[in-house]
Amino acid sequence: MSTVTITEDPLAFEDLLAIVNGGQVELSDGARAVIAASRAVVDAALASKTAVYGLTTQVGHARDTRLTEEEIRGEQMFLVMSHSGGIGPSLPTDRVRAALAVRLNGIARGGSGASPGVADVLAAMLNAGVHPVVPEIGSVGAGDLGPMAGMAQVAIGQGQAEYQGELLFGGEALTRAGIAPLVLSGKDGLALVSANGVSIGHAALVVARADRAADAADVAAALSMEATSANPSIVHPAVARAKGIPGQAVAADHLRELLAGSVLFQPDGPKSVQDALSFRVVPQVHGALREYITATRNAVAAELNAADDNPLTSVPDQAMISNGNFHPMVLAIACDALRIAIAQVGQLSERRMAHLWDGCMQQLTGQTVGEPMALYGLQERYPAAAVFAELKQLAAPATLDVPTLDLGIEDHHTAAPLTVRKADAALGLLEDLLAIELMLARDLLSLATPKHALGAGTDAALRMVEEAIAAADPLPDAVHRALRDRFAAPAFSQNRPSRSID
Repeated sequence: MSTVTITEDPLAFEDLLAIVNGGQVELSDGARAVIAASRAVVDAALASKTAVYGLTTQVGHARDTRLTEEEIRGEQMFLVMSHSGGIGPSLPTDRVRAALAVRLNGIARGGSGASPGVADVLAAMLNAGVHPVVPEIGSVGAGDLGPMAGMAQVAIGQGQAEYQGELLFGGEALTRAGIAPLVLSGKDGLALVSANGVSIGHAALVVARADRAADAADVAAALSMEATSANPSIVHPAVARAKGIPGQAVAADHLRELLAGSVLFQPDGPKSVQDALSFRVVPQVHGALREYITATRNAVAAELNAADDNPLTSVPDQAMISNGNFHPMVLAIACDALRIAIAQVGQLSERRMAHLWDGCMQQLTGQTVGEPMALYGLQERYPAAAVFAELKQLAAPATLDVPTLDLGIEDHHTAAPLTVRKADAALGLLEDLLAIELMLARDLLSLATPKHALGAGTDAALRMVEEAIAAADPLPDAVHRALRDRFAAPAFSQNRPSRSID
């Protein structure tokens, strides 16, 4: 099992995913020094008895209410225990691990002022597999207060956790794992609660899934090009060079590699000098998806390695500064935009299915099909239309819809968890469409006579569909599920082109 070392340097996107997938984690001496220096600023603020939000004052609308010495000691526990409201299903384990890893890395940036013990307990929970059980819905995207508080409760021996397949009281899970519960002090409670671990961590998983979906979209489009004898001029390198958009070049390169060796590149291969737009603009639309995946990846990287705490503990200034870094606005808007790009790719897929359907109907005219279950995609055409209708609805923005809260003090929110969840759901619908398109392209290819030589990548895609048919029950939805499972596998894409443009 791999071990990821969290240092004072930025954590790589791939290292976060490694932790999510069960990798162990450790803190470098440099990271520990940063945490200690940040904590010293908190200790100095406490000693000075100045008004510091959430440390020597209450929070929210009571921000200007000073705490007594006795109240200061209990405030951090109060913050953890009072902010854990939530509803809905529990967060999946991968999102919980992502959130814990994001918060641990955030503390190592030095802006939280958390004690070293906070980092140690979070690392121990990740390494032992003590996974807090918290509801999915409870954050409006101005710090994931609800779910992060639920995770913090487990760190102090409260709440609920899953450990080795059992649902346990948090304290019992820690005891079985050999972890001493955290004793909160200073700013520890606020540091654990006021962070965007769920939104950032989930967005990282969405980006990884979107990468696979972008590759799957190219595969589906390429097989549809083969089935309809489309013109491959759209993937000529000169086209991407003329446009100058990196994502378009990557999509075109991938399509060209998939089609390499196809009869379509022969002078008499294509049926027409120019195809319908759902074929002709595949590199442009798929390239746009890749561009917005990159934008979302960059937003995740920025938030992952940011000090997003309020108040911010600034070691150079030896000060604690009230601020709004807990607002992951760029990330939230990026996910809104990503869903639009996902819907555009889905629309192209659905439009290509109309051409595939027409081709199948022309081939079937006057014929009697002896095996009614042999054509799988045709039976899924109407479900595809229903899926696209839902995908289109998910493209609506989510970042503008949260109402004012807390006596008008919290009057703007990002809805980051919602927009990330919607992006994840949109990717699931896109995968549905792409699986059906592959099935429908396979149907048309199976009906066509004579057969023509496919490209190396498209021939492999066709084999993938045939293997799914052979392995699944003889029902279209079973084949569909099998193909979707292939999309979900991290190793779905092989020999992908580099993500750059010359």
